[in-house]
Amino acid sequence: MPSQEQLKKYADVLLRVGLNIQSGQPLVINAPIETAPFVRILTERAYVAGASRVSIHWHDALTERVQLQMESEENLQHVPRWFIARADEVMEENSASLHIAADNPDVFKDVPPQRLSLRQRAIGEKLRHINQKFMEDEITWLVASMPTADWAKKMYSELPTDEAIEKLWDTIFTVMRMNAEDPILAWQTHLNGLKQRAAFLNEKHFAKLHYTAPGTDLWITLPETHRWQAADSVNAQGTTFTANLPTEEVYTLPYKYGVEGTVVSTMPLSHNGVIIENIQLRFEGGRIVEYHASRGEETLKEIIELDDGSHYLGEVALVPISSPIYQLQQLFYNTLFDENASCHLAIGKAYPTCLTNGKGKSEQELIDMGVNDSLNHVDFMIGSNQLNIDGVTQDNQIVPLFQNGEWVI
Repeated sequence: MPSQEQLKKYADVLLRVGLNIQSGQPLVINAPIETAPFVRILTERAYVAGASRVSIHWHDALTERVQLQMESEENLQHVPRWFIARADEVMEENSASLHIAADNPDVFKDVPPQRLSLRQRAIGEKLRHINQKFMEDEITWLVASMPTADWAKKMYSELPTDEAIEKLWDTIFTVMRMNAEDPILAWQTHLNGLKQRAAFLNEKHFAKLHYTAPGTDLWITLPETHRWQAADSVNAQGTTFTANLPTEEVYTLPYKYGVEGTVVSTMPLSHNGVIIENIQLRFEGGRIVEYHASRGEETLKEIIELDDGSHYLGEVALVPISSPIYQLQQLFYNTLFDENASCHLAIGKAYPTCLTNGKGKSEQELIDMGVNDSLNHVDFMIGSNQLNIDGVTQDNQIVPLFQNGEWVI
């Protein structure tokens, strides 16, 4: 286990690099109850960093599983007013929001996917206005993680629980650059490198991307006003923050109706306790018209059939195989880590921030610009040491971007 001083340093990275917490700013932490010891450290370090108030919203996935299994379909779709009011208050107070993603990957594996979709759709509809503000970076937010016993055993089943937890801490500290002499400086250097990649892509302003790999031959048209983003975001008050730690990606959005061809996944996707393997998608006019998976196809169907927008893509992300997460050759069963091991695409909602002046556009304006909308945003990994990506310029020149899974620019 890390020492108290190491945990404080880790908390400081999340608070100062991730959230960039400001003096007098409230903080809300959403966390599994198993993470309480680290949340106490986070709370103390948040006050040291200047937070005015720290509120903890605990959740227990085991209790949620019982509810999902036993409640009537009517009650599964009921979202209480206090739940919505609490989310509204977080927005109104300019609170920073930290979500610790560390639940047991298998916790919902015995829950019928249709019941999970009912609950997701109900909450998504009621909080659509809140989710839109998160997607537009109006509020400071961060998704980060720490080990829990069930997750550690899922990853390292051959080890006793204590040793599995210790190994997962070591793994997280490795990919989080915590072994650097100055982790905050190491992150600042890394984030600057990602911004340089994004700046190059924005300067080239490619019209299309062409992906080729075994089983993949995919063309993605980019919107005229698209822009590539790195890890840094800017909230409504002009404060910079980093929404995911770790992060290895630069990303943008596709033109909703401009995706053609086929793509296959290269890593399993862990979604609501179900492992989906060997995803195969075929696109026509941007829409997923055919889909298969060798395992977890029923859950893949629930993802794609959630709403009309989940038949389209919302994100294009570039991650090289030199990513420290890819180099581990370890599935985390946690999208926060797995998406940063590999180039990936996202089924569902697009980030309006990936358009020049995209923030603040009405729903209809975004639709008219070819921006996809959905209650879903589900990343799946397509990168490997066999993936090649070419950029196609506005005058149809071909610029290699990735060869054998690695940047060539």
